[in-house]
Amino acid sequence: MKRLLLILALVLAPLSAPAEEETVVAGLSQNTVSITANFVGSEILIFGAVQRYAPVPDDGPLQVIITIEGPDRPVTVRRMDRRYGIWMNTEAVDIDAAPTFYAVATTAPFGDVISDTEDLRHRISITRAIRAVGTHTERQADFTEAVIRVRSNEGLYQLLENAVTLRNETLFDTSIRLPANLVEGDYTARIFLARGREVISSYETEISVRKVGLERMIYTLAHERPLIYGLLSLAIAIAAGWLASAVFRYIRSG
Repeated sequence: MKRLLLILALVLAPLSAPAEEETVVAGLSQNTVSITANFVGSEILIFGAVQRYAPVPDDGPLQVIITIEGPDRPVTVRRMDRRYGIWMNTEAVDIDAAPTFYAVATTAPFGDVISDTEDLRHRISITRAIRAVGTHTERQADFTEAVIRVRSNEGLYQLLENAVTLRNETLFDTSIRLPANLVEGDYTARIFLARGREVISSYETEISVRKVGLERMIYTLAHERPLIYGLLSLAIAIAAGWLASAVFRYIRSG
């Protein structure tokens, strides 16, 4: 009898477990970005489709959100005020972790795609991606906005509304530009499907950003062999100065 009950439980378990009606099947144009000495940036094409196990729901249009997030780093934000006729740092706030790069692309205006509660749960917006847990100041929001403003001007933070193309609520694609001033590390690409401003499915993959060639050698030497790096830099500077002086003397003598 117990054996029979166990068999029935195994058979009925898959039937009782609710499956996602819509899931993401996606890919990237490249999963590796190589930073060379003449690296000027790169463009990532993200594309995919919605796999369905039931008819298309009628509870609102499907929305797609795509994010790319770089490695987190702590950030110190300083505020400057004019005191005694000069500008000086008057206040500083340490932010626990902020992405070195963050881009979010959507099929519609961000507020129409996802609710604030879902945004908080999945950390999708740029503001939610910045973690300032240990920051205790009444002006915390001002310092967070300062980080976003500075990095947005540098192309490191991007909000790309209406940048994802969705065809027949099935096929989607977008492209996100990675700037030249990228930090080396593992980047995370996430894709969310949303209906009624709620996330119904998600997908995640990694993008490896690494220095290669001469750039890799200089970076490794500077961080792992700083003494040798300093001596080589000094030798190159002396050689360049001597060469410039020799050329100048030759020109004058001619």
